[in-house]
Amino acid sequence: MNKKILYAIAFAIALAAPFFGYPVFLMKLLCFALFACAFNLLIGFTGLLSFGHAAFFGSAGYVTGHLLANVGLSPELGILAGVAASAVLGLVIGSLAIRRQGIYFSMITLALAQMVYFAALRSPYTHGEDGLQGVPRGKLLGMLDLSSDLTLYYVVLAIFVLGFALIVRTVHSPFGQVLKAIKENEPRAISLGYDADRYKLLAFVLSAALTGLAGATKTLVLGFETLTDVHWTMSGLVVLMTLVGGMGTMAGPIIGAFIIVALENKLGDVGTALAETTGIEWFSSLGESVGMVTGLIFIVCVLLFRRGIVGEIGALFERRARAKPGTMKPSVVNADREIA
Repeated sequence: MNKKILYAIAFAIALAAPFFGYPVFLMKLLCFALFACAFNLLIGFTGLLSFGHAAFFGSAGYVTGHLLANVGLSPELGILAGVAASAVLGLVIGSLAIRRQGIYFSMITLALAQMVYFAALRSPYTHGEDGLQGVPRGKLLGMLDLSSDLTLYYVVLAIFVLGFALIVRTVHSPFGQVLKAIKENEPRAISLGYDADRYKLLAFVLSAALTGLAGATKTLVLGFETLTDVHWTMSGLVVLMTLVGGMGTMAGPIIGAFIIVALENKLGDVGTALAETTGIEWFSSLGESVGMVTGLIFIVCVLLFRRGIVGEIGALFERRARAKPGTMKPSVVNADREIA
C-alpha cells in the first residue's frame, strides 16, 4: 500500500481518537512519539547514539513550565522558548560530543546530560525533587482556550504532524542524504568533500530542538515537570522505543513509543482485570513490574526482531515481493552485475 495512503489512514484515526480514548493519555502518546522520532533522526539516519537526550526533553519542559507559571507567557511563546533552550543546549553538548566517535560520543552525551540533571536538582527555579507544579495551559494566540482537553488534543496533534513532517522532509532532502552517507561510511563522505562534523552537529541540534518541542508540549499537557524527564533513564527509554519500533524507519519510533508508554500506563489495569478474571493474584502485581516486562520485550525484539517491529514487517514484504513469479532473485541480479 502507498505510504501516503497509510499516512492518511493514520491521520484519520488520530482525528477520531479523542472520541474513543482519554485525550490526556493520547496527548502523552503523541509527545513521546515525537520524542522518539527526533531521537531516531540522530541514531537511525546519522548513526549517532546519544545517551543524553533526556537533557533536551526535560530542560525544554522546565523552561516552558517556568515561563508559563511564573512569568505569564502565552503557550506558543513558552513552547518556542523551550525549543530554543533545548536547541542552544544541543549546540553546546553537540559541539563537545562530536569530537569523539562510537561509545566515547555516547558517554560524553551521558555525562553532560547528568550535569544538566544535577543542575535541575539544585536549581531554585525547578523546585528540586518537588518539580514544577500547576503549569497553566492558557490561551493559544490569545484566542483559543486550551483548558479543554479536546481542544488541546488537536493542538498537540498539529504540533506532532508538523514535527514529523519536518523530520520526513529532512531525511528525504539532500541534507538527509548526506547524513545517510556519513552513517554508512564517514571517511568516504569526507573524501567526497563533505564536512562530516558540521553535518553531524546540525543533525544533533535539530534532533535536540525537536526533542525540546516534545518536552515542552508534554509539560503544557500534564501541567507539571519533574526530574524524571531529565534523568538518564528517560534517555534509555527513548532508545528502547526506537529499537522496539524500528530504528531507521519513519513509523517505527511512533509504534515503539505507543507500545512502551501504553505498557507503563495500562499494564496495572490489565493485570488487575486478569487477576479478577482468573483469580490469580500474581497478575495484580504487574503494574509494579513494568520495568521487567519492558526489559523482556526489549530482549525478545533484539533476539527475534532485530530490525524492530516496522523493520521486520518491511523486510517481510520485500521477501514476498522477491519471491513473486518473474522477479529476479538477488543472487542472479548480483551475478549479472558482476558479468557486466
